[in-house]
Amino acid sequence: MVQRRRPVVLCVLDGFGERTADDANAITSAKTPHLDALRRDHRFTTLAASGEAIGLEEDRPGRGDIGYATLGAGRVLPSLRSTVDQSIRDNELGRVPMIAQMLEIATYDKCPLHLIGLVSSGDNHAHLDHLFAMIDLAENVDVEVLVHAILDGRDTAPRASLPALERLQIHLEGKGKLATLSGRAWAMDRDGRWDRVYDAFRAIVRHRMLDAPAPRAEDAFDALSQAYSGETGDAQLVPTQLGDYTGMNGDFVCDFSTPTSPWEWTGEDVGFAFNLRGDRMHQLVALLTRQSVPDEIASELLMDRQYPVRAFREHCFTTMSDYHPSLASIPHAFPAPRVADTLAAVLAEAGLSQLRCGESERQHHLGFHFRGRHPEPHALEELRIVRTPALIDHYAEEPALSAAKVGAEVQRALSAGEHDFVLVSLPNADLLAHDGDFDACVQAVQAVDEAVGTIADAVKAAGAVLLVTSSHGAAEQHADEMGDRTPGHTTNRVPFLVAGDDIGALRGDGSLADVAPTILKLLGIEPPEAMTGRSLLEDDDG
Repeated sequence: MVQRRRPVVLCVLDGFGERTADDANAITSAKTPHLDALRRDHRFTTLAASGEAIGLEEDRPGRGDIGYATLGAGRVLPSLRSTVDQSIRDNELGRVPMIAQMLEIATYDKCPLHLIGLVSSGDNHAHLDHLFAMIDLAENVDVEVLVHAILDGRDTAPRASLPALERLQIHLEGKGKLATLSGRAWAMDRDGRWDRVYDAFRAIVRHRMLDAPAPRAEDAFDALSQAYSGETGDAQLVPTQLGDYTGMNGDFVCDFSTPTSPWEWTGEDVGFAFNLRGDRMHQLVALLTRQSVPDEIASELLMDRQYPVRAFREHCFTTMSDYHPSLASIPHAFPAPRVADTLAAVLAEAGLSQLRCGESERQHHLGFHFRGRHPEPHALEELRIVRTPALIDHYAEEPALSAAKVGAEVQRALSAGEHDFVLVSLPNADLLAHDGDFDACVQAVQAVDEAVGTIADAVKAAGAVLLVTSSHGAAEQHADEMGDRTPGHTTNRVPFLVAGDDIGALRGDGSLADVAPTILKLLGIEPPEAMTGRSLLEDDDG
């Protein structure tokens, strides 16, 4: 057996997939001397990171949130999408308590239902079938539907929203209308750019407060035509109101039962966010519900003159799943199951210290998803987040992002010798693959290689063990056989290497679920029975 050694460092290089062909392959096109040396001089294999290996349907690409959850759980977890799909097939969606309550309120108040989420042919964050099912439920109880469509352009080609919007328009006939369009760079920011998210909020909620009204177009196709006439793609489309939509119903109200009797503008409609994932929706939802918004942001943006603006009343806004720990009080239709006996939990129970380090773009993945969707950290668990550059419209403007700072932070932590397990996230290749700029993606891969080199040197100096893998592929396949851009994730296997003394051969049939048991074996801890993954070390009996 491999003797116990500390610490163990796991580097997750999001977007690194395995593909031997060099065409449209940003990974093989990049100069990666550090990764090449690690691969050459140490134990290497590949892992399944998509489809059934991570709880999705066969041939479905990998996903970051599920990838991190699987790495941390040491087993294949059921997917939320499958749960929602089954409820639709069984005609049970309308009986889900929070959805039934929302429709009951809309029916009683005779108000419209605002459906907010990503409308895309990709299904990384949301699915059209779920939106269509919600539209049908509203029609069944004579509730008008107003759809606030967020356009993709990152999990799809830059200008690929038209087919999905056409399908939506057909499904909406006689049931409701498209009210606003917003690019995901505005509505789905997750890195603290509140001014961007506010523009989407303004288009949805109010035609005019104290600032200029939202841009307007006759319909969705007019809005796309205006955007496409320049260099704007779907992701960057400025939040726009469509047709005669001027905002939600609402008025100024005052609660005279309270000592201060504060006035505020309050919306009178109901809303539902249909994205499955919350990591790119929590800022918009925070603004819509006036919950967990920084005080300086609320006082600057969520005001009409001196009066607060609250888009949705309590219990009148629901999300598809529990989007973020800070939004725990907001009703959600499908709670994400909390996973027990995760790697983080087992290490905490053993009294071992843990460090999670990465860019702010991956904060939710490093914490919530990796620890089994538990909102609170375990004992002896530290999170160090380096801010992703904020003043960029496209990641291609700065492909290195904060990789060097992350590498330096991990180097300092290993030199201090205070942690038994270190998880590092370097998302550059994934983020730049979505941006679609091949040369910039090559630069991103090279920046990751430099950071890995820094970390590898620190690991060696600490006498520790380094594991390197990826949550999913992306950067290795920028185009399909026809040469068309493929900005989404891939189904390719991902690399897995172990750098350390006396490491035996690795199994070649593994998946992401096998990483956590491998780490526990390296630390001399027996994996719990709940971890159905198997150690990737061939000399392990398990």
